[in-house]
Amino acid sequence: MPAELGQPVNLVADTGYFSEANVKACGEQAMTPLIAMKREAHHPDPLARFTEPPPLKEDATEVETMRHVLLTRAGRALYAKRKCTVEPVIGIIKAILGFRLNSSLRGLAHVKGEWNLVAMAWNVKRMFVLAGSRRAATA
Repeated sequence: MPAELGQPVNLVADTGYFSEANVKACGEQAMTPLIAMKREAHHPDPLARFTEPPPLKEDATEVETMRHVLLTRAGRALYAKRKCTVEPVIGIIKAILGFRLNSSLRGLAHVKGEWNLVAMAWNVKRMFVLAGSRRAATA
């Protein structure tokens, strides 16, 4: 890793990357792992968002320590940043709009134009959904 990027402090990943070996590898690299251990419910108890877990026992394993960090408010906030990427949008574009990332056009200008059309279609679809939810809320 280039020195100008600095040393990563946290590693945030979803359940597909959880293993004891990966948690230990993070520890060896002086990184705090934040790897989901299982699929979580989409709508947890609202009060749970504002509570901290009980104190961690002193002889906790690396996996138990990671789980504890994930349950803290700070850990949940860091893990939530993982969801703030373009990855879900790309998946939705592929699934709903049927667009595949390999363009059938040649030349950078043509590919950019095709991608602009896909992005506009996504934005129009998104605005339509948001306008509909706003109307439903005011009705």
